[in-house]
Amino acid sequence: MKTIKGPAVFLAQFMDDKEPFNSLDGMCQWASDLGYKGIQIPTWETRLIDVTKAGESKTYCDELKGKVESYGLQITELCTHLQGQLVAVHPAYDLMFDNFAPDDCKNNPKKRTEWAVNQLKSAAKASRNLGLDVHGTFSGALLWHTFHPWPQRPPGLVDLGFKELANRWTPILNAFDEQGVDVCYEVHPGEDIHDGVTFERFREATGNHKRVNILYDPSHFVLQQLDYVEYIDNYHEFIKMFHVKDSEFNPTGKKGVFGGYGDWIDRAGRYRSPGDGQIDFKTIFTKLTEYNCDVWAVMEWECCIKSPEQGAREGAPFIASHIIEATEKAFDDFAGAEVDEDKLKRILGIK
Repeated sequence: MKTIKGPAVFLAQFMDDKEPFNSLDGMCQWASDLGYKGIQIPTWETRLIDVTKAGESKTYCDELKGKVESYGLQITELCTHLQGQLVAVHPAYDLMFDNFAPDDCKNNPKKRTEWAVNQLKSAAKASRNLGLDVHGTFSGALLWHTFHPWPQRPPGLVDLGFKELANRWTPILNAFDEQGVDVCYEVHPGEDIHDGVTFERFREATGNHKRVNILYDPSHFVLQQLDYVEYIDNYHEFIKMFHVKDSEFNPTGKKGVFGGYGDWIDRAGRYRSPGDGQIDFKTIFTKLTEYNCDVWAVMEWECCIKSPEQGAREGAPFIASHIIEATEKAFDDFAGAEVDEDKLKRILGIK
């Protein structure tokens, strides 16, 4: 068994225009002071990384890696959630998702998609230049507006949707394969990959591409009332990234999974700071260790009640207290004794 690495922190939610949250040096010092051992870098934050340059220059990556390591930290993974989202956007969401694209790609879905694909391919090379074997992203969505079957979905719609999604992603997956990097899709609401069934559909549509893997974040499963522990049993061989994010689900006679169009604080299902929600992280860490999952435990902080400053302070010790140092020996070795076949036969009463 492998010991889960950590604690680490995803920097995306902490970026700000004020110091120390507006530069890589500032963020590294902040994370190190709080006790984190790794940082997960969102590649859309150009104050942290130029992913195009990182894909082109090993020297740039060596300098970037050296800067991070000078603070006693490691880069755990790069992420392209926003760019991955733009690989597949239904027209109903064009206007809102344009916010994720550079200005020269806005109001131009074709150009926006091309930009996103190029970003992903640069991230593949950047990951290799940084010595990283896994990468986190979103799948995007062409079918999400039909997730509830009303109006009734015509036969073949879902199959065609996943076929198109796979067609868009296969060249990207091949680019990652050339670099020896796995693509870990965060299983997430709003994405066409949002549970186990849809992960299987997508993987099958890609011809079971070996680079299709999972970023496991249990908070999203609580919000849809999916068994997040059994999910590990089903898909542990594909879990190569791990977000430590908590959530809770408190339905009433007025609201449930769909949320009633409420703001986060008013929804039945909402994200919470680690330890404040309902997720059984002791069991999750046990399962991931038991299954030999080679992952970093990365806090992704999202909470509509607690301040990010307090969440960040509490996150590192929370993760550290849950990491299980994988044993290298059986607990009852002390009671063992040398045996031979003759002794085994006598124990069984067959001699």
